[in-house]
Amino acid sequence: MSALDGLRHWRLWPMLRKEFIQMRRDRLTLAIMLGIPAIQLVIFGFAIRTEVRNLPTVVLDESRSYESRALVQVMNNTGNFRVVEHVGSREELRRRIDAGDASAAVVIPPDFQRDVRRGRGGQAQVIVDAADPLASQGAISGAMLAGQARSAELSGSGARTPPVEVRVRPWYNPALRSEVYIVPGLIGVLLSLTMILVTSLAITRERERGTLEQLIVTPIGKTSMMLGKILPFVLVGYVQMTVVLILGRILFRVPIRGSLFELYAITFVFVMASLGLGLFVSTVAKTQAQAMQLSFMLLLPNILLSGFMFPVDAMPRPMQWVSVALPLTHYLTVLRGVLLKGVGFALLWQEAAILCLMATVILALSVARFSKTIE
Repeated sequence: MSALDGLRHWRLWPMLRKEFIQMRRDRLTLAIMLGIPAIQLVIFGFAIRTEVRNLPTVVLDESRSYESRALVQVMNNTGNFRVVEHVGSREELRRRIDAGDASAAVVIPPDFQRDVRRGRGGQAQVIVDAADPLASQGAISGAMLAGQARSAELSGSGARTPPVEVRVRPWYNPALRSEVYIVPGLIGVLLSLTMILVTSLAITRERERGTLEQLIVTPIGKTSMMLGKILPFVLVGYVQMTVVLILGRILFRVPIRGSLFELYAITFVFVMASLGLGLFVSTVAKTQAQAMQLSFMLLLPNILLSGFMFPVDAMPRPMQWVSVALPLTHYLTVLRGVLLKGVGFALLWQEAAILCLMATVILALSVARFSKTIE
């Protein structure tokens, strides 16, 4: 190495020292780079479970006998099912599954005990919400296991009884095609990505360029100014949603069983909540790099904890509470309910009301914080 190369080499250290000092001064960026990955690792490490357990299950026991209760107990003991309610009719059973209150249902016919004791073999039915193929696979395997276990108990007691047969009937997605489940979820994920990321970057870019201050001094209220900034993205969101719906129908044969008018109406509330989150990020971030990092910090929980990739029922209880606080969790219930199950506002009004409340609170907090930030 020549003397000139050595001199250039040592001139690198002042530059490195300057960058480290600048990094130390930018505490928000430093905290994001060091703290957020550790926090997300802990949260997602505990939350993500590929094995589906404790599926909420309703029971329609028309036999009301010892044998029917024994079968339900065996199914509950498998760990794949968690009995949450006994219903009195098939109509009520369908309403519970349509509304998302249950992922499976056990139907035991009136003559179940008589068939078992007369040696004919008892038959029971497990109805599975197959809109989620991962959860339905857990329910199917649990149903088969329960039937085998109860048959083994009867054989062990010396009874001349054929194995108890548990038949599985998948609803909404009989072929268990994963694209039927994924494509509707992609609508919510894409809307979250666009609304949060683009909104936060657009406003932060205005601040960096100095044009935001020019807008502030114009004779327009701050609330009107912010609504004017974010409302054009509503149209962008609707265009994205329409494109995904058309392509999903043509390329992947994703059904559209419910009312598109109701879906588009509820989508507006979800888009406003997502825009509010993007606005909130812009009030915290000072640069576009910070805005991008904070946006991804919000997007990862939306993707991993909302039920888009992994069933919420498979997560630990504390992570399920976090999931309930995410707007995308409720919007995915609406999407899959309308598109795959064909349910209407009568069963989805609770999710719509939660989204309305979230949108109102998030937008109010974001606008209030934005006003304080720019003063």
